[in-house]
Amino acid sequence: MTAPESAASPAHVIADEAEALAVAAELAEVFRAGAARRDAERALPRTELDRLSATGLLGITVPRAHGGADVPARVLAEVVRLLATGDASLAQIPQSHFVYINVLRRQGTPEQQKFFFGEVLAGRRFGNAQSEKGTKHVQDIRTRLSPTPEGGYRLTGEKHYSTGALFADWIPVLARAAEDALHVAYIPRDAPGVTVVDDWDGMGQRTTASGTVRLDGVEVPADRVVPHHLTFEGPQLHGAVAQLLHAAIDAGIASAALTEAAEFVRTKSRPWFESGHDTAVEDPLLIQRFGELSLAVRAADALLAAAAGAVDTAAAELTDDTAAEASIAVAAAKVQAATAAVDTSSALFEVAGTRAALDSLNLHRYWRDARTHTLHDPVRWKVQHIGRYVLTGTRPPRHGLL
Repeated sequence: MTAPESAASPAHVIADEAEALAVAAELAEVFRAGAARRDAERALPRTELDRLSATGLLGITVPRAHGGADVPARVLAEVVRLLATGDASLAQIPQSHFVYINVLRRQGTPEQQKFFFGEVLAGRRFGNAQSEKGTKHVQDIRTRLSPTPEGGYRLTGEKHYSTGALFADWIPVLARAAEDALHVAYIPRDAPGVTVVDDWDGMGQRTTASGTVRLDGVEVPADRVVPHHLTFEGPQLHGAVAQLLHAAIDAGIASAALTEAAEFVRTKSRPWFESGHDTAVEDPLLIQRFGELSLAVRAADALLAAAAGAVDTAAAELTDDTAAEASIAVAAAKVQAATAAVDTSSALFEVAGTRAALDSLNLHRYWRDARTHTLHDPVRWKVQHIGRYVLTGTRPPRHGLL
């Protein structure tokens, strides 16, 4: 296997959990400084992503046997949450990167793992090409991997909402092969027949560049294809880890919106005349509201940590029961984090007042990001799975969205 050309500098290799968390916290501060401007101008964060790659954060889930830090889910979730407090778009871009490292960990051959984990540690990025428009539902994948006489495959289809593909070195593509079995093909971003279109125009998560990927007879060697369908034939954490990272993004948005609201009220807001106080921070009704919002954000953070712990427990001893408990714990975290993100980013204006609505401040990006990102999959179905699990002990289904 050969690697695609990449302009990225060789990446640092992070040694352990403490370093990963420290680097994530530092990057969140750096990314926060330019987040409002990037969103307002839809300035794609190529420089910031190159910096993210160079720090080595994108390699922290590579197994130790291959030179990585192999951090647990609790650390990975906190890394993503921290990044999302700085810039939710930037935090979403590597979500698929970590998911497709997990695919290789689960189903990759030793040769595939050696090659691709080496690519990740060198700073190269995975994007994604998963979702399709016009199909019956999200699991109705029509992109095809057709065998060729030479022993490889030919890949044909069109993908949408392809977060990270525009910035990727490798694009993992979900496709059906013989008997409609689901596979992942890892293709170079610049391979012949691959077109990545920057046509994402979402109201939020504006700089994720979640556009279209067109695949026109792309030649794929057999050693770049992984049998993803095997993942779901036994207990698995693929969906739990993927959803944990989405919950972490939502929790990060909620935390950032609350922090922004508190700073605005402390430094810019006037007290309501009926309160009888000289400053807004003394208003008892505002104090009450901030207390309520803080409870929601704290609950999201706590459920996120608990869910990550359940994933780590299941990873240590993977059974149908531990996998089910992890999926349910992640579902609970996702519901709470999504609710907290939307509610807190909306309440920012309620507590900060009219001045906060100035378009020039771009505080509405928190709500736009929260409302857009939480549309990935409906939390109402997660509540259903939680309810069935509590009432009848019914395990959640095995798929990549739970």
